Amino acid sequence: MDGFQRRRELKKNNILEAALALFMEYGIQKVSISEIAKKANVSQVTIYNYFESKHKLIQDVFIYYVDKAATDFEQIIYSDLPFPEKINKLIFAKKEVSTQIHQEFYQFMMKEYTTEGNYIEKIYIEKTIPYFKELIEDGKKQGYIDQNLSHEAILFYIKMLKDYMQQEEVYQKILPLTEDITNIFFYGICGKKET
Repeated sequence: MDGFQRRRELKKNNILEAALALFMEYGIQKVSISEIAKKANVSQVTIYNYFESKHKLIQDVFIYYVDKAATDFEQIIYSDLPFPEKINKLIFAKKEVSTQIHQEFYQFMMKEYTTEGNYIEKIYIEKTIPYFKELIEDGKKQGYIDQNLSHEAILFYIKMLKDYMQQEEVYQKILPLTEDITNIFFYGICGKKET
């Protein structure tokens, strides 16, 4: 990539980061292109040159956010951290996001999540499932996950949870429960076992 392309990508990422930060704090409707331009330190024309419309920018921010979350997840999974620390980081990340994300932006993401062939589904199949398999294997090797549990059973449980969360009447209520759901997933309804 030459210098021009690198600068172009950097500018595009700055716009995406600025839009994401504003959408997370204020939602989508209250944020204008001029506010995004100001935060990204670019002109409104530059934003339209890169994204054509606010709708296209919102779609690209959604993809950018999902990719960023997948990368963060991957870094935790493939780190050298002990299994309990990986779980804590995953739970903490979920809790942090749930307290920082604006309800309207969350609703938009979940609505996108329910459409057939959506981007989250693609990332789930291509990346999340392999990451979970790696996490499960790591947990088994370190003695934190029952060796007798099959990958299939654990992935079935994850898919059941994912499918349930895609229902509109569910995702509208799920945000305040994110930490509890994550804890139940990793520790069961009996809670964390003391070792």
